[in-house]
Amino acid sequence: MPDTKNRTKTSTNRRLRRERTIVTTMIRMYCRDLHDGPDPCHDCEALITYTAQRLDYCPFQAGKTTCALCPVHCYKPAMKTRIQDVMRYAGPRMILRHPVMTFWHWVDSRRKEPLTESDP
Repeated sequence: MPDTKNRTKTSTNRRLRRERTIVTTMIRMYCRDLHDGPDPCHDCEALITYTAQRLDYCPFQAGKTTCALCPVHCYKPAMKTRIQDVMRYAGPRMILRHPVMTFWHWVDSRRKEPLTESDP
């Protein structure tokens, strides 16, 4: 079981900062292409805030896998559907628009199980 005492509201971990950057980039790409504006619309901005909160309170913190592989599903059903739509749209486009982020997301997805504080 993950150690919930060590949760932080603002992550200083490089792995979680990278995850936050990738998901924010994907949401912004989705919104810019489909909602016709240079800045995220109100709904997409709310999704960015929601995903940041979920990462801040992730019980696995630095040891987490990608959210798709995580055994703990912390997204509300409506938000899960929205982020899945974003991932379906932006995922394939990330390869060409942000190849370095795509590479790191691929590396992070190779972790099969989340690590807890007590794991080596």
